[in-house]
Amino acid sequence: MSAKTKTEFEALAQTLLKPVLDKKAAGEKPGAKERAAIPPQEMPVQAADVRNKNMSEVALGYTQAQARLEAERCLGCKNQPCVSGCPVAVPIPRFIARIQDGDFKRAVDIVKETNLLPAVCGRVCPQEKQCQAECTLGKMLKSVDAAVAIGRLERFVADWEREQGLTTIPPVKAPTGKRVAVIGSGPAGLTVAADVAREGHDVTILEAFHKPGGVMVYGIPEFRLPKVIVQSEVDILLKMGVKLQCNFLAGRTGKLEDMLAKSSGNSPASGYDAVFIGVGAGLPKFLGIEGENLVGVMSANEYLTRANLMKAYDEANAATPMYRSKRAAVIGGGNVAMDAARMAKRLGADEVHVIYRRTRGEMPARAEEIEHAAEEGITFDFLRNPVRFLGDAQGRVTGMELLKYELGESDESGRRSPVTIKGSEYQTVFDTVIVALGNESNPLLTRTTPGLNADKRGRILVDKNQKTSLDRVYAGGDIVLGAATVILAMGEGRQAAAAINQLLS
Repeated sequence: MSAKTKTEFEALAQTLLKPVLDKKAAGEKPGAKERAAIPPQEMPVQAADVRNKNMSEVALGYTQAQARLEAERCLGCKNQPCVSGCPVAVPIPRFIARIQDGDFKRAVDIVKETNLLPAVCGRVCPQEKQCQAECTLGKMLKSVDAAVAIGRLERFVADWEREQGLTTIPPVKAPTGKRVAVIGSGPAGLTVAADVAREGHDVTILEAFHKPGGVMVYGIPEFRLPKVIVQSEVDILLKMGVKLQCNFLAGRTGKLEDMLAKSSGNSPASGYDAVFIGVGAGLPKFLGIEGENLVGVMSANEYLTRANLMKAYDEANAATPMYRSKRAAVIGGGNVAMDAARMAKRLGADEVHVIYRRTRGEMPARAEEIEHAAEEGITFDFLRNPVRFLGDAQGRVTGMELLKYELGESDESGRRSPVTIKGSEYQTVFDTVIVALGNESNPLLTRTTPGLNADKRGRILVDKNQKTSLDRVYAGGDIVLGAATVILAMGEGRQAAAAINQLLS
């Protein structure tokens, strides 16, 4: 990453943008070759040796000139392949064209036609595997890294609108008298709430935690997604008339079958005409090896929930304790593993190692997150995996025994499978182990709801309209997909909302 400041990025972008705007002002339209010659705009970031000691956002966002210059790289393809790569079909060429004109308000309004969480999606969605993977410019230049930075532009217009105080509330139709419960306030739940509320239905979000936002607040760190942004998106829903009840654990506080029962009042526990289940996949996976119950061995879910949702890093004000580390190990290679490793560094660990049984090329984490972690001093121990954890007489973890691997043939995912090297075991010292191997579905709702069908992994089964095996009950997001992405969860939420609106029409 460059060490340039935002001011320096802005000055350079202005210099490169001026001849483009001058040509357009003269009535000439830049051709594809001219647009392809514009350099991709780098994202300004905090310096690595500064940011790995604070919780402030790493990526600082495009300047106005950078955003307009990056937008000018868009070819405006008539077949719009980028839109087909977006799970919620954001009208990408349309909103980018408005950025080219400098009409940022119109640009964000276009995005919000299909996506009410642009500031979130612009930060955490894997655009390089979705919309940007389909970008014609990227294919022309033979690199997804050279594609138009759609996500960064989406983030820019959303941030600009919020910072200018121009956020508008989507229009809501006249009340229909129909009530809908949305269980869970993650990306899928918020999307359903917005789309159903727009049709005039009375929507109540039931959230198990004491704050709304789901994985966006308990799983994704502040330095990647500031929580004030998530809250601002929730506030829009509240202004649309959506109700929110926190500390409501569906399946315990209230049963699903009771929610669908008729009620004369306006109780959050009953009387709903339809229910959407968007509770995510919050049950962490473990290795099932010796020593996993030692003190100091924990799931990334617990670690990040304490740090993010409970703000345990703020020792002066937070009541939740945080396990302090000197030499920490994170097991896994996904985005959650990167989040946990980078959090451990910020919480004062002298050394943080990511242990992954394949190589960097096979890691499922976003390339940007891996690069940021490496810049921040995280050590990567590739082709390694623990076979047992070691502890002391007090039951605290002191290290682990690792086994070395080499890569064999590709598996069904296309990644080369790790093959053990016999006799390669060795021991090393760690006082903290964070297991980040993904999540499974929490079985609470399926166990407490007769007739709600799920697969052997606990994922709720749905049809093409997100309808479950129960009448008037729909589901989407990670509870259906398994651990997925924010935008994929939102895509399922949109499908479910359309089906609910049709049911209630």
